[in-house]
Amino acid sequence: MSSTVCRILMVSAVIALTAAQLRAHDGPHPPQKVADADAHRPSPLPDRIILTWSQDPTTTQSVNWRTDATVAAAFAEIAEAGDGPLFRQVARRVAAETSLLATDLGDCHYHSVTFEGLVPETRYAYRVGDGENWSEWNQFLTASTQPHPFSFVYFGDAQNEVKSMWSRVIREAYRDAPRAAFLLHAGDLINHAHADAEWGEWHQAASHIHRMIPCIATPGNHEYDHLISDAGIELEKQLSTHWRPQFCLPENGPAGQEELAYWIDYQAARIISLNSNRDQAGQVPWLETVLANNPQRWTILTFHHPIYSAKENRDNPQLRELWQPIFDKYKVDIVLQGHDHSYARSKLMVGDQNVTAGTAARDDAGTVYVVSVSGPKMYEVSRRDFMARSAEDTQLYQIIHIDGDELRYEARTAVGKLYDAFTIKKRDGQANELIEQIPDVPENRREQKAAG
Repeated sequence: MSSTVCRILMVSAVIALTAAQLRAHDGPHPPQKVADADAHRPSPLPDRIILTWSQDPTTTQSVNWRTDATVAAAFAEIAEAGDGPLFRQVARRVAAETSLLATDLGDCHYHSVTFEGLVPETRYAYRVGDGENWSEWNQFLTASTQPHPFSFVYFGDAQNEVKSMWSRVIREAYRDAPRAAFLLHAGDLINHAHADAEWGEWHQAASHIHRMIPCIATPGNHEYDHLISDAGIELEKQLSTHWRPQFCLPENGPAGQEELAYWIDYQAARIISLNSNRDQAGQVPWLETVLANNPQRWTILTFHHPIYSAKENRDNPQLRELWQPIFDKYKVDIVLQGHDHSYARSKLMVGDQNVTAGTAARDDAGTVYVVSVSGPKMYEVSRRDFMARSAEDTQLYQIIHIDGDELRYEARTAVGKLYDAFTIKKRDGQANELIEQIPDVPENRREQKAAG
C-alpha cells in the first residue's frame, strides 16, 4: 500500500471519528431511568441490614441482611462495644441461616442471625458478611430487666414513594429520637407485596437507622397480594414473600400467624402485634391468654385496620365488635394503627364511650386509639365524635415515652412541628387519666388550605 493511500485512509478515519464525536455532542440527551434490576441488584456486599427481635430483648438481638446468591455461607460478629477499636479482638463469630429468595428482579440470598446470651442494658457492636466482604460495625443496646424509662417511634403507612417522600419522615424522627428503643411500623410498609424494588426503597429510606434501632412491624393489606385463578376467582391472600426472609420476629403467635401476630415485652411494656388482614376471630383466644397473663404495667397494641376509622365509609365494625371488648376487658392502654392515610386520635374510650366524660369509667380503664400516616398518600377525614385531634394531608411520626406511671405521646409533622400531644397517667383504683396537651394550632384540613 502506497504512502499516499495510507495518508488518505488515516484522514478518512479522523474525519469519521470527528463526525461521530460531533454526533455524540450535538445537543443535550435526556437522562435514562436506571432499571429497577440495576438499581436494586444484590452483590456479595451485605445490604438491607435490619435489627429485629425474635426472642427476649434483654438477652438477644436478631439481624437480617441480603446478598447475591453467590454468598452461600454468611456470618455475623459481635462484641461488647468499647471506647476504642480493641473490641474487635474479642468479637465472636456466629454462623447465619441462609435462604434463597426468588424475586421479580432475580434471585438473592437472605441471611439471619440471633445473638444469644447477651448482657442486659449493654451496648454491643456487630457486623455481618461472608468472612471477606463485611458491613461496617454497627451498635445496639440491649433492654434492661428493670422498668427503666424508654421511648419509641411509631409510623403509620409509608407505602408510596417511599424513597423520595417517606425517607424525610423517618430521618426527621431519628433526629428527634436518636436513642429510641425501637421503631414500630403499623403496616403498609410498601405498596406491592412482592415488589423487590419497593422493599429496596424502604430499606434505602431508613438508611443506617434500622441497623442501629430494632424494628417491630405488623402487616398491612399491602403486605398481602390478591391471587387470582385462571377462572378469575380471587384466591386466598398471599403474604409478601419478603416478610419472613427480611424480618426475624417472634413466633409466639397463633398457629399460622407466626411473625405476624406476636408479643414482645420491653421494660414494663407489653407490645402486641395483631394481624388484622386474616383470621381475626382465630386470634381471639390467643390474645385473651396473652392479655390475661400480662405482668407489664403498660399494654400497647398495634395492627393495621383501625377500630375507629378516620372516615365513616372506611369503618371496620366487625373488627371492632370482635376485638374491642377484649381490649376493654383487659384495659389496653393504647392502640396504634394505620390504613386510613390521615390522622385521627381518640380520647380515652371504653366501647364507644369517652371515659373522661364519666359514662363508662372503671378501674384503670380507657384506651386511646390512634390512626396515623407517614407516607405521602393522603385521604380525607370525616369529623367523628371520638376524635380529639385529626389531620389531612399531613405526614407524621409519633414519639412515645414511657416512664413509670406516665405515657407521654407526641405526634410531629414531617418537618418536626408538634401537632398533637397528651399524657396518660395510671392511677391505681381509678381510671387512667388523660391530660390533653394539644398545641395551640388549628387542625390541618383541606378546606382550610384551600381557603388560605
